Amino acid sequence: MEQAPSCYRHPGVETGIRCTRCERPICPDCMIGASVGFQCPECVRNGSGTGHAPTANQPRTVAGGRITAGDPQLITKILIAINLAVFLATRAKPELTDRLDLIGHAFSPRLGEVVGVADGEWYRLLTAAFLHWEIWHIGFNMLGVWWLGGPLEAALGRVRYLALYLLSALAGSAFTYLIAAENQPSLGASGAVFGLLGATVVLVRRLKYDMRPVMALLVLNLVLTFFWANIAWQAHIGGLIAGAIIAYGMVGGARERRQMAQWAACGAVVLLTLLTVVLRTVALS
Repeated sequence: MEQAPSCYRHPGVETGIRCTRCERPICPDCMIGASVGFQCPECVRNGSGTGHAPTANQPRTVAGGRITAGDPQLITKILIAINLAVFLATRAKPELTDRLDLIGHAFSPRLGEVVGVADGEWYRLLTAAFLHWEIWHIGFNMLGVWWLGGPLEAALGRVRYLALYLLSALAGSAFTYLIAAENQPSLGASGAVFGLLGATVVLVRRLKYDMRPVMALLVLNLVLTFFWANIAWQAHIGGLIAGAIIAYGMVGGARERRQMAQWAACGAVVLLTLLTVVLRTVALS
């Protein structure tokens, strides 16, 4: 069994916790609570006397993003507000759903025309992720965004968190487009929510927190995915895989190569999404 590292300030005191800024192991006596995880005393003092590079003095998230002033859940709240606004708009004008939902290629009786991603309406891959059928549908998804999104936004930073959300949503839509019947409509933020869930699993493991609660949540959601009727499981799986890949690139690996890994992970998800969409579109042409 691998031995836990020792606290850098108290040699011989084993610990599984690391400072979220400098990543050195710290024991309970050295832990200072932060918005996400714990920091060491030296990083709390802005790195004075550490011998770090000047950039180490700047507050950073565990993913290397700048810690910005203001509401730490700003992007999460904006995303929820957009989803709610779109839901209200589609209640007032139901035809908007037919214009914006995810569908491969089909004739729409209400619109009186052929619609779908394969017909050139690629925007549906993203707009569908902001649409919802019923109150319970948007309610469950927005609760998921709130519970998972807030901590992730604080841990990753606003830009990285937004990239995670949108790319997970697109990957979920692309996988649905690939697998589902061409005339089967699909919508909802589930792909993005599962992306956040996959990222949470990666982040919890990276910070060496107790994995049992998040794994139980993951298993429960996967059970519901495959046993609850009328659920687009493809979006769930596509988003989950994309979220895990992106999060691993953002917080995994050596710190000095992390920015390159982040670009590579996001780029890989974008490339796979585009390839999936192009191949399915060619097949339906």
